[in-house]
Amino acid sequence: MAAVPTGPYLHELRFDSGRLCLDLVATAHPDERLTSPDLLRAWLVGAGLVPDTVAPPVCAPAWLAAFRELRGHIGQLVRGELAGRPAPAALERVNLLARAAPPTPCAVRASDGTLARSLQTAPGCPALLAAVARDAVDLLTDPAVRGCLRQCEGDNCSLIYLDTSRGRRRRWCSSEVCGNRERVARHRRRAALARA
Repeated sequence: MAAVPTGPYLHELRFDSGRLCLDLVATAHPDERLTSPDLLRAWLVGAGLVPDTVAPPVCAPAWLAAFRELRGHIGQLVRGELAGRPAPAALERVNLLARAAPPTPCAVRASDGTLARSLQTAPGCPALLAAVARDAVDLLTDPAVRGCLRQCEGDNCSLIYLDTSRGRRRRWCSSEVCGNRERVARHRRRAALARA
């Protein structure tokens, strides 16, 4: 089995948007995070597209370009939905990529005797792209889920996430990241006003 990138790689990637396709979009914020095939491989594993029971694929540089392209199209689509601006070219490309067969899951016995998720065959780039593109199609065609799309209210944050909180009052992509920054900034403003 190939080694899975660990260490700083996983700290550079986020998986808290609530959807696979939105997690891919997050890899462009605040800077490009998919800077190497190893980081793409770490993202594929971290996102759950490649289960622990399967050797992570060896990602060629062409895979990196393909996933970045898909990310751009999905970003255009979800931002267009939030702003009421259709993105027909992006929609056409996502639909085209969704046509391929995604990786076929199967159940296998783990060493402890429990059932674990695996894949019938090692996934190729078109199958993995299809899984992400189909997630975007599912997200955007389900009115209830689409209605939970939100853009982070954090300063200089453009991330989009699904607000599944009670009362639908979530304001930030991450309470630990943008929420914490907002609370610190609010505290500093109050402290500055108190000193003035």
